[in-house]
Amino acid sequence: MADPVNVPIEDSSIKLGQFLKLANLVESGSDAKQLLTAGMVRVNGEPETRRGRQLVNGDLVSVAAQSARVSDGSTPDDFPW
Repeated sequence: MADPVNVPIEDSSIKLGQFLKLANLVESGSDAKQLLTAGMVRVNGEPETRRGRQLVNGDLVSVAAQSARVSDGSTPDDFPW
């Protein structure tokens, strides 16, 4: 698995479904729902099926071989653009 990408958020928390899109782990909300229903999303190593799960700074979200970490903005993002 590749190193996780740090993805800064503006608030103190974010819903999992929103974060999946923000981190480019899915293209749409319907994609997120399908992956969550299938049990393919992990938060901090544990399977997660709730799209509304609140994530906070430091949470690690993984889908297949991709992963992203919630950042409070103090850590620079790792996006190539």
